[in-house]
Amino acid sequence: MNQRPRHGHRLPVQHAPDRRAFLGRCLAGLAAAGLARPQAHGQDRGQVLPEHLTPEILRAIERGTDYLANTQADDGSWIIGGGQAYPVAMTGLAGTAFLAHGDSPTRGPYAKHVQGAVEFLVRCSTPSGLLTGPSQDNGQPMHGHGFALMFLASVYGMITKESLRREVREAIRKAVILTARGQSIHGGWTYVPGTGDEGSVTVTQVQALRAAHNAGFLVPPAVIEEAGNYLEKCRTPEGGIAYSLGSGGGPRLPISAAAVATLYNSGQFDSPIATDCLKYVWDAFQATDAWHKGGGHTYYAHLYAAQAFYMAGDEYWDEYFPETRDHLMGLQAEDGSWNGDGIGEVYGTSIAAIILQLPFKYLPVFQR
Repeated sequence: MNQRPRHGHRLPVQHAPDRRAFLGRCLAGLAAAGLARPQAHGQDRGQVLPEHLTPEILRAIERGTDYLANTQADDGSWIIGGGQAYPVAMTGLAGTAFLAHGDSPTRGPYAKHVQGAVEFLVRCSTPSGLLTGPSQDNGQPMHGHGFALMFLASVYGMITKESLRREVREAIRKAVILTARGQSIHGGWTYVPGTGDEGSVTVTQVQALRAAHNAGFLVPPAVIEEAGNYLEKCRTPEGGIAYSLGSGGGPRLPISAAAVATLYNSGQFDSPIATDCLKYVWDAFQATDAWHKGGGHTYYAHLYAAQAFYMAGDEYWDEYFPETRDHLMGLQAEDGSWNGDGIGEVYGTSIAAIILQLPFKYLPVFQR
């Protein structure tokens, strides 16, 4: 199993190889074999892909990212496939899928789409620091705020246009402050800042803060510590995480998977709660069919379980990923999309693309 950082150590920012250059070198081989369109990316049979990835998987990824590119609105947002109700959240997720593909605002076939997503989300920065639109993402802005902040923080270092870089820097700075101030007295967050706490919103805020920290922004350590304490308070006897501190009942698998990824993001690889929660999630994935997890939140559960198992090491990833990869391949629609959890195609496609591209290690927040 890969070496992991010890509890309490700051996780390093890793720099992955230039996948864009790699895929460019590979294109000629696939084109000669008649397997690639002129604009697609592929793999020469003489090149070595990350383990468990194949040329067929690369084509599925390209079809998915093409779908996202073709459905982006003129203002840089996504207003279909889940975007009608949650435009900020969908834009943050779709933008993250492009970053996981190796694109930036100035490089790659989706550069203009990344740029558009950045510009849209900057316009969603409000005086309070909340990243949201007029509809407040269906009156539940903190999920979208978290996904948008994680995307903006992840893309910040790639922005070369100085005026836009200043705007993004200010949006991130204010968003971090808003998140810190919106934390409940128990250490968590809920759908509206400062009104309570529950697990799913809490994990989005912690991942967003981790991305901001990676980008060089000041994140108060006490905020992260209190978030960890909140998850500890929500731990159940089974080792998983309940929906919220006051909800009672047993553990929720999707939130437990998200908690593992979040604890790893904060450096708690070997803490008792991370160890117990990983065991609970892993046992649950082993017990029955590995795909249908989390009730109606299957894609959400896999988004975080994939991160958790990837960061936990090869022992977990090598068993989890091939079956999940194959199941996603079978679920992809003719237009390249995935419909996730009944929310829509942008949501499902973004999550599927992120999961399938984890081995390329483009985003530090998803790296081991």
